[in-house]
Amino acid sequence: MTDDGTAASAAKGTLGYEQARDELIEVVRRLEAGGTSLEDSLALWERGEELAKVCRHWLEGARARLDAALAGPAEDEA
Repeated sequence: MTDDGTAASAAKGTLGYEQARDELIEVVRRLEAGGTSLEDSLALWERGEELAKVCRHWLEGARARLDAALAGPAEDEA
């Protein structure tokens, strides 16, 4: 999978930040617990990477909105 944001953009439409974060927490918990096969561990790792991209996409969007809101009034006053 490439890191072009396509997967994160597609997944963002179906997963909210909290949902992705909660699923990512569960993936990490399962990986840390061990006891899974190599194939299952790799699948969990890949899912975790996808979920992290979704979370990052949501957080970057929130940061951009906050920056725009904070910059708006300062530009009007100048």
